[in-house]
Amino acid sequence: MAARRLTDETAAARAAAGRPPNATRGSNGRRELLGALSSLGVIGLLDCGGAGANRSTSGHASGSTASDGRGIDSAAPEGSNAGNAEAGADSEGGTCVLDPTLTKGPFWVDEKLQRSDITTDTNGAGASPRPGLPLALQFTVLGYAAGTCSPLEGAQVDVWHCDAGGTYSDTPSLGTAGQNFLRGNQRTDANGVAKFTTIYPGWYAGRCVHIHVKVRLFDAASNTTTEATTQVFFDDSVTASVCRDASPYRQRGVPDTPNAADAFYGSHTELLLDLHGDATSGYAASVELGVQIGSVQAG
Repeated sequence: MAARRLTDETAAARAAAGRPPNATRGSNGRRELLGALSSLGVIGLLDCGGAGANRSTSGHASGSTASDGRGIDSAAPEGSNAGNAEAGADSEGGTCVLDPTLTKGPFWVDEKLQRSDITTDTNGAGASPRPGLPLALQFTVLGYAAGTCSPLEGAQVDVWHCDAGGTYSDTPSLGTAGQNFLRGNQRTDANGVAKFTTIYPGWYAGRCVHIHVKVRLFDAASNTTTEATTQVFFDDSVTASVCRDASPYRQRGVPDTPNAADAFYGSHTELLLDLHGDATSGYAASVELGVQIGSVQAG
């Protein structure tokens, strides 16, 4: 399906107006794609098995980034192809399928802040920890190279997202310059796992609820040798429950943009987080991401 694209004019108008149950896929879903080799017209991340099985062979990627400064990530429609790459067999004889590269958006800042708990602001500004429903976030990163796909150890995983009110840290236009809440990075362990303690993101006008993710490898001179950038998403029904039942989300209500209407989600169910929990105690979220070793996609 074609993604809706927000124009800069629409984004600016919304910015001026100041509009700033358990779920999704089963944990076994991401192992269901094991099969023969295939070639896809996509770039960026590799979905090593699973819930992306309904994607067939159509490529999805985003192009250049633009923004009105409030949070509307305006880029090429997600249905456009920005490059080509191949799927490949993993060490178990399965297939790694390329996931889309999605824009890093206007709020990417390389904070170089290594920590697992990203709820606080290390400079002591504003509410700390940031108020919101607890979210235990886990990424399993797999690397594809030389025909195999296996857990990637030592990859730097950066995450950043807005708070319950839809505000990003370290953004002068939002009055948060110098703050670093809800940002940080972790290195993957021997199993390719990186974990974060955070809160369920809020929303802002024109975007569904999402978290930005960047995975990088560096050489001995700190040059980036591999980079993959994408976003992960939340089931609409879970978000509705959070916005209805949990504080402080219920003060703003349900997002104005569901997943299907978002300019970047499109039909990317493979990027939906696997969620467990409730709107009272919080959620645990996990997803598998794969990185094509040697490819640099900054987003």
